[in-house]
Amino acid sequence: MGSKNKLKRFRDNETFSNVVQPSREEVLGNSLKLKGNWRKEFFKNENPLVLELGCGKGEYSVNLAKTNPDVNFLGIDIKGARFWKGAKTALEKRLHNVGFLRTQIELVDHVFDENEVDEIWITFPDPQIKYKRTKHRLTNQDFLRKYKKILKPSGVVHLKTDSEFMHGYTLGLLHGLEEEIEYAHHDVYGSQGAPEAVTNIKTFYEQQYLEIGKKITYIRFKFR
Repeated sequence: MGSKNKLKRFRDNETFSNVVQPSREEVLGNSLKLKGNWRKEFFKNENPLVLELGCGKGEYSVNLAKTNPDVNFLGIDIKGARFWKGAKTALEKRLHNVGFLRTQIELVDHVFDENEVDEIWITFPDPQIKYKRTKHRLTNQDFLRKYKKILKPSGVVHLKTDSEFMHGYTLGLLHGLEEEIEYAHHDVYGSQGAPEAVTNIKTFYEQQYLEIGKKITYIRFKFR
């Protein structure tokens, strides 16, 4: 993507009513007024709140919003030029139950209150295979603690990935922490009883993975 195109998307995002772009200082300074008030102030309802972390182009958030009109979806990514497409599509299709937040995922516990979130989707994250990159892996213990803090006690986390490494790493960690694994499969399209929200929505890159025979893995878990 050219720099001019990126700049245009950044300018568009500033005008989109479904995009929130707080500064890091605002988030860390605890001055983000939406914290604890996402339903009431942003979505203008009291429906469940579901996050997609590392939402990329926002395909998953938009498609979940289409099929679940009584649920609020918020895609989160630091790269605003990527989720521009999802935000634009949502506005064009008048999907009022989906929005986008530009921030770093490690700040989620500063952006949401305790017990504010109903579900979290982590879709095709970078597995950060190298050991020195472990701190950026979205299912490491530090991130899991943050998710547990913002999720309701009954809250669910979904991990969908093409990385067998990420799948195995996360399963091992969850077993070690004795968390509740509700469903896990290393080939979700070849399994029985996989949730429709997992198999009915395919991102652009996921479709490419499937066309070359790459397996897609999935885990759904809760915190004890």
